[in-house]
Amino acid sequence: MQLLVIRKLFFCWIFVSFFSELSAQTTNGLMRTAGNNDAAANVSYDRQGRPIRSSGGKDSLQRRDRFADSITIFYKYFDSTRFRTIDSSINNFGNRFPVPYTHDHLGNLGTAARSLLFSPFMQAGWDAGFHQYDIYKYTIENTKFYQTTRPYTELGYLLGGRSEQLIDLMHTQNRKSNFNFSLEYRFINSPGLYRLQNTTHNNFRFTTHYQSNNKRYENYFIFLSNKHASSENGGLQNKSELDSLALNNPYELDTRLGIATVFRSNPFATIINTGNTHRENTILFRHHYDLGQRDSLVSDSVTYQLFYPRFRIQHTLQIGSNEYQFLDVVADSALYKQYFNFNKTADTTQFKEKWSKVSNEFSLISFPDKNNQSQYAKLGVVLQNLQFRNLQSTVSNRYYNISFLGEYRNRTRNNIWDIIANGVLYVNGFNAGDYKAYVSLQRQLSKQIGSLQVGFENVNRTPSFIFDVATTFPIQTHASFKKENTAHFFATYHNPKKMFTLKGDYYLVNNFAYSDSFFSVKQEATLFNVLRISAEKQFKLAKHINWYTQVHIQQATGLAPINMPFLLTQNRIAFEGNFFTNLFLSTGVEIRYATNYKSAGYSPFTGQFFYQNQFVLRNRPDVNLFFHFRIKSFKSFIRFENINTLDLSKGFSFTKYNFKGEQYGNTGLWFRLGVWWNFVN
Repeated sequence: MQLLVIRKLFFCWIFVSFFSELSAQTTNGLMRTAGNNDAAANVSYDRQGRPIRSSGGKDSLQRRDRFADSITIFYKYFDSTRFRTIDSSINNFGNRFPVPYTHDHLGNLGTAARSLLFSPFMQAGWDAGFHQYDIYKYTIENTKFYQTTRPYTELGYLLGGRSEQLIDLMHTQNRKSNFNFSLEYRFINSPGLYRLQNTTHNNFRFTTHYQSNNKRYENYFIFLSNKHASSENGGLQNKSELDSLALNNPYELDTRLGIATVFRSNPFATIINTGNTHRENTILFRHHYDLGQRDSLVSDSVTYQLFYPRFRIQHTLQIGSNEYQFLDVVADSALYKQYFNFNKTADTTQFKEKWSKVSNEFSLISFPDKNNQSQYAKLGVVLQNLQFRNLQSTVSNRYYNISFLGEYRNRTRNNIWDIIANGVLYVNGFNAGDYKAYVSLQRQLSKQIGSLQVGFENVNRTPSFIFDVATTFPIQTHASFKKENTAHFFATYHNPKKMFTLKGDYYLVNNFAYSDSFFSVKQEATLFNVLRISAEKQFKLAKHINWYTQVHIQQATGLAPINMPFLLTQNRIAFEGNFFTNLFLSTGVEIRYATNYKSAGYSPFTGQFFYQNQFVLRNRPDVNLFFHFRIKSFKSFIRFENINTLDLSKGFSFTKYNFKGEQYGNTGLWFRLGVWWNFVN
């Protein structure tokens, strides 16, 4: 009930904001790029976030900047010093859509998804082990902190087949020159083409950034909430029936889990009777106090007060909770036994657990060069407290971790060198012995040649808790697992002038923990390696015709227990350009293809994609037609996807379905219409 009230208030807020913004001044082409110099970050603003000038250092008379009716907006990611600008491009729908082309889901937006590229989990320390909804999440790492001279709002809405919906909202503004807040909300709802695949995801994030007037004290606040609810049908009972549908509607086919339900298109009436529900809430507060040198910059009778940190004392508090549940309220014992070899003991099947986390990080940071805040050395210690609760019983366990961390970064002022070296070592507690080390060195060779990056990372980690015998979920373990160890060597060559990128990744994996069925897990004791070569290139075919290609080739040695295609490629041929002054257009065809491979199975009970060595996935290339355009601050994406499902043997029908797994079919022809609109007050 509370969630429904919040949703109603949220949409009322959108309605009021939308019509108030229509009367406000919009802008296009007025977003001036913010540089990476320190002076840009020390500009003063009025209460509405507009730049002001001072005729002298202590003169109280202030006047508006000549750019007051435009907007300067930039952002940086959490734990980064590099400023970036808002992306207004329209040629790549993947920049707006939460599912990248490198991933496959189970048949419709919001269902469990996995990468087709080998990408092991490369984080030391505690991990619950549920990653099937990672691509739909808001995370601390991808949180943006903005600085803007005017309030900025972006609204996005996407409508797809079978009442599929995506709502995207972002608003940020500076209340003062030294205080910014932003909020983001994303809502995903998809009833699905097949029975019991309805999904609902809610993501919310609120941030603030404050810096004292004397520039010595600064804090960052993040609150994020992710709720993922997805029904699970276990796959089709008989996938061959897709070729003989009576009403040409896959919703009529029987599935391995759940009972027949009535199709519901109301996005606020989603019911998960059989499926997974994950909830995550995180609060992060980071603040620091700087010791350093004060200075001022005088330019055209304008005085900017500057401060150069030389030594920083920093504290980070993070509080979070994670709750995971699988529920089947009317489980069919015969189906469980027939398809999953699982003996039910009750009418309702439920697995549920919750984690609570509190961590405190204390760090000391030194800045060797006062004129380069992107060069610093950091040492710190982290104390983490964990509580595990089995929500189906009274079992509750407490754990802790103590870890040390260190980091060195240096992006030189001339942007020639970019060095990153960091590491963390767990010295005591639940994950004692875990560590991660990362080193990256990037060199700008020249404007003509481009840049080269080489690096290495090594992770030694305790297998995720889903592999532990103490988990609430039905995992069968046969022995205590050793720590996983993964070494990753990588190199990237990037030439922006030639619009070309070449990347190589080489993995060495030891004691790899994995699932090999719906309920059992194993550990591969034999060392194996994986090599991947990736390339991206833009070709100019004609004045307004471009060809964008991305190619990934990957190969594992021996009998490594992993599922991945040898070749994955996406190609986009587009007619695009700037027409009639304000019209930016990109239209054409998009093709994605993966070679035949033994795809992963999926366990709806544990949320794990598992290794299988029998079924080979053979699909046609995915073909999409798109028409994207931008007029000033309005962007539209019109797409006809899965053209490849055309079956001329049945007339002009789109029923030649591709598959996402052995029993999971993809959709036929799928229409999507999306609009993104930004406003400036």
